[in-house]
Formats: sequence, structure tokens, C-alpha cells
Amino acid sequence: MQTDIKPVKILRSPFFIAMWLTLFLVEVIKGALLVAVLPVYMDNILGLSAGVIGVAFALQYLGDNLFRAPSGWAAERIGFRATMVTALICTLIAVLMILFFKSAFGLALACLILGVGTSPLWPCAMTGVTALSGPQNKNGTAMGALEMAALGGTGLGPIGMNWLLERTDHDYRTVFLVLLGCAVLVILVAMILPGRVVVEEQQHTVGGTTGKAVKYPPKPHLLTPLIRLKNSVQGTLQRVRSTLNVNPLVYPALFMQSFVIGLLSPVITLYTRTDLHISPNLYSLLLIAGGGITVIALLPVGKMVDRFGTSIFLHMGFLLASASLFAFASITSIPIVFGIVMMVGVSYAMILPAWNTFVATLIPKGERGAIWGFFLTLQGSGMVVGPIVSGLLWDHISHPAPFIGSAVVMAGLAVVHFVLSRRPYRTAPAK
Repeated sequence: MQTDIKPVKILRSPFFIAMWLTLFLVEVIKGALLVAVLPVYMDNILGLSAGVIGVAFALQYLGDNLFRAPSGWAAERIGFRATMVTALICTLIAVLMILFFKSAFGLALACLILGVGTSPLWPCAMTGVTALSGPQNKNGTAMGALEMAALGGTGLGPIGMNWLLERTDHDYRTVFLVLLGCAVLVILVAMILPGRVVVEEQQHTVGGTTGKAVKYPPKPHLLTPLIRLKNSVQGTLQRVRSTLNVNPLVYPALFMQSFVIGLLSPVITLYTRTDLHISPNLYSLLLIAGGGITVIALLPVGKMVDRFGTSIFLHMGFLLASASLFAFASITSIPIVFGIVMMVGVSYAMILPAWNTFVATLIPKGERGAIWGFFLTLQGSGMVVGPIVSGLLWDHISHPAPFIGSAVVMAGLAVVHFVLSRRPYRTAPAK
């Protein structure tokens, strides 16, 4: 892949266009299934309990997070195309299983496979964009465009499936067939991604040794593929340990960034309906107000991040999000709530492209895929822990408690980032 491309030219590159479309279509499928289709289908049609639904969704997040680091590693070894197409075939299989399986075990397994199938998405996208941006990491515009694809797909999926359900008198078979068509389409799009990835100036090492690539014995052996895999993984881990030289505060910051979303996601609908008494139609407008302003602002904010750097946007974004979430937990006036939600949308438009760009500056040139996968796995773990903590706060403290907790975490992120912006790396190299 070529490097040091200007921010605007990155958006026009064949890789980015294919990756953007892949990301958008996968998020359409995920958003439709997880937000609009599966909760109602598993509850009303199949009569499964809320506990079973929760386990199935947890397995989806688990599969996604567990395989992010391996898929990032695989992308650098076998290329974007092979990694993404293989994974997206798993997504196709998962939708087929949801269509035909009716048992709790079958659907839970399908959700796990769905998570595995979507796991390479962000590692591949981040690795490719980081490589294209070159040594100066001018990728805020590209990061904003990727977030637009993700948020747009996540929003369009549920809206489109709800519209289709209304038009087909809740014929879920038709919905699943449409999603199958989307899964086939995204596989075809992924086939135009680059084949193998060549990371320039990367010295291949095996078992911690450097220099020329190790030549394996010419005589084939039954265990040779396993031996090569073992040596390659060991070499990768050795290079990651030797090249990843970041401030240890990066790791809790990655977790906290998604932990906030995990705190909010399970209770936001309940809170607006039970405590704010907002109707479903008004709630849809609320989502459009918050999500719409985020999507609209992502690209211009990304361009400003490329021009002015990440620090100012992250400082302002974390503080604005903290203040907005705290106000959301204490104010019940509907017009003011709309204003607060729009402020949250603006804050996330500042945070998302700036945070991804900031993290990209910490990624060493060697082993981009593996380290992006590791970072995204750590970041995604907050989405697994957050809903559990959110439920405990909701049940045992108060309904506003998850929002106050998320505001506190955002304030903590502002403090952590203040330190990181001054000392992003270790004072001494990692051993």
C-alpha cells in the first residue's frame, strides 16, 4: 500500500472506498439485527426470556472482542481481502442460522458467530487508514468518514428494518432474506479490497530473532503449518513488546472510552420512557437529533483535527460530554433534554475522530494490524462490562445513576487525556 497520501486523497483511494462501503453495510446488518429485529423476534415470536436474549447479545460482543487482535494480526499476514471475506462469510452463516434456528442455543451460537464475523472490521479499517496516512498521521478526516459510515449504518439498519416490518405485516422471513442479500453484497464489496499487505521497512523476526526471514526446512512435515504459526505468533508478540512504547494510562483510557457507551446503552430507552415519559415517536426524534448532529459534524471536525491536532477537541469533547450527561440525569424538561442530547452529539463528534487519530499516533509502523487489534479489543471490553455495571446501578442505586456514572467516567477521561497529551509515551522503553 502506498503511504503519505494527503487526507482528502485518502477518501478517494480504492481501499478506503471499499472499506467504507464494507463498514457501512456490516453496520447496517448489525444495527438491524441487534437493535430492531432480534430483541422483538426472540421475545415476541420465539418466546425466549430476557436472560437468554442478554446472553445471546453478550456472546456477540464477546466474539467481536476476542477475535479483534487475531484478525488484525491475520490482516497483515494474509491481507485485507482474505481476512474480511473469510470473516464476512461467517456473518452470512450467522444470518442463515438466525433464519432457520428457533432454539435458544442455536440463536446464541449464531450471535457468537456474528461477533466473530464482524471482528476484523475495525482492525482492518484502522490499520489501512493508518498506513495510508503516512508518518505524519494526518487521518482525522478519514477517521471521521469511517465513523460516519458506522453511525449511518447503525442508524439506517434499524430504521429500514422497522419500515420493512410495517410494510410486510411483521414478516420476519422477508427481513432475514433482505439481510442475507446485504451479507452477500458486503462479501462482494470486500473482494475488491487489497490482497496482501506489505509493511515497509518491517524486519521479519521469528522467535525473537531479527534479520532475514527464517528459512524453514524444505521437506514438508505434518506439523510444519502449526510450527510456522507458533513461530510467527511468538515473533509478533516479541515485536509488539519491543516497539509498543506508550504511557500505561493509554490502556485504562481505551477501556473507559467504550465503558461509557456500555453504561448508557441498556438504560437509555428505559430512562426516557419511564422517567421522562417520552413517547416512542418522540424518542425517535430524540435519537435523530443526537445522532444526526454527530454524523453531520464528524467530517468537518475530522478535517479540523488534521489541521489543528487532537488535543483541543478531546479536551473540549470529554468535558462537554461529562457536563451534558450529568445534566441529562438531573433535568426532566423535554425541550431542554433535546438541547442536552444535541450537546452530547456535538461532544461525540469531537471525540470520535480525534480519539482514533490520537491512538493512531501511538501505533508503531511495524505490526500495525496486531496492535490495532489489541487496542480495539481492550477498548471493546468496556462494552462488555458497561451494561453489567449499568444494570446494577439502575436496580440498586437509582435510575439516573448510570448517567451520573458515565459523566464521572468522562470527567476522568478528560483528566487522563490531559496527562497523556503531555506524556503519551513511557519515560523509558518497554522491556
